Amino acid sequence: MSEKRRDNRGRILHNGEIQKADGRYRFKYLDINGQEKMIYSVRLDKNDPMPPGKKNCLSLREMERQIQADLFDQVVSNGGNLSVLQLVEKYISTKVNVRPTTKAGYNTVVRVLERDPFGKIRIDKVKISDAKTWLIKLQQKDGRSFSSIHSIRGVLRPAFQMAVDDDLIRKNPFGFELVDVVVNDSVRREAITRDEERKFLKFVKEDSHYSKYYEGIYILFKTGLRISEFCGLTISDIDFKRHSLKIDHQLQKKGKAGYYIQTTKTEAGNRVIPMTPDVEECFRKIIKDRKPPKPEPLVDGRAGFLYFDKDGSIVYALHWEHYFDHICKKYNSIYKIQMPKVTPHVCRHTYCSNMAKSGMNPKTLQYLMGHSSIGVTLDVYAHVNFDDAMDEVSKYAGF
Repeated sequence: MSEKRRDNRGRILHNGEIQKADGRYRFKYLDINGQEKMIYSVRLDKNDPMPPGKKNCLSLREMERQIQADLFDQVVSNGGNLSVLQLVEKYISTKVNVRPTTKAGYNTVVRVLERDPFGKIRIDKVKISDAKTWLIKLQQKDGRSFSSIHSIRGVLRPAFQMAVDDDLIRKNPFGFELVDVVVNDSVRREAITRDEERKFLKFVKEDSHYSKYYEGIYILFKTGLRISEFCGLTISDIDFKRHSLKIDHQLQKKGKAGYYIQTTKTEAGNRVIPMTPDVEECFRKIIKDRKPPKPEPLVDGRAGFLYFDKDGSIVYALHWEHYFDHICKKYNSIYKIQMPKVTPHVCRHTYCSNMAKSGMNPKTLQYLMGHSSIGVTLDVYAHVNFDDAMDEVSKYAGF
């Protein structure tokens, strides 16, 4: 009978295991592609003490069990040695003919991961708790907004799902709902209070320079339109007889390419929304006061846009961002109680939050907002406090 191979402590070594002269243990195996691979550890068994001065690591046999499980499940060991950043770049490379705005969003996520240590982690090392902790860190330490975190997670989640589908990892660590992670008042912080909204609108209306934008800002607060949807509206999209707005496109602008029309952000973005009398009045005034250049600008077959700048160019999203920024700065230079940052996107969040607090049916609000998923809408309903709960309970106390 042949002599069993043993380590320097007399323990029998399994097939594929050896102990090297320097005391380290090695295991040799074939991966799912038939390629010879080797792993090393300073410990054979999990109960072995760590040698002095060595960094804590898994024992050889713990790593062997992981490899055996991977081989059984046909999962590539070590996540194919892809880092989070490399995985995201690989995922993005599979996306062709995407919108310029989507491509810009991808580039933002890549830049975040290039600067953040999280981007260097090997994908099979990322656990659900790691993913949650990272998103919390983006919010609480890096100061990123809810919408920013939502967009970042919107790339990481499908990227890791691709890794699952490619048998690089077993489970998607980003498979949880964002509302399980983000601090409860995150959506509320992106919306301003009703009192702040009232003060902001009053200031705009009474300001000699910015009052010409009052109707547009009022409409954004009272409809929840995406700013690119609002900028894309033409006179023909406004139906005063049916008291409705047709939303089926957006106005975009990119560098030398100039203006172009793009479909709505999602299929659910195609919708017809009702106009309240006050919103209708604002549209009538905008149409009455509009001063288009002659001939009127035509963008991908559409004409009749609502706002133009002093040079006769169609006002688009970036213009409105600047208007809001200047208005906030002017307001805060005058009043001691400061106005929080207000943007067109804050108007959208504020509308959504107000409708949710008023008790609107979530599916109705999902339709009005053009959300592709009810989960996005329900994130707003999840951010309630004691006063909200008390009001709701009081409604039904008599039943």
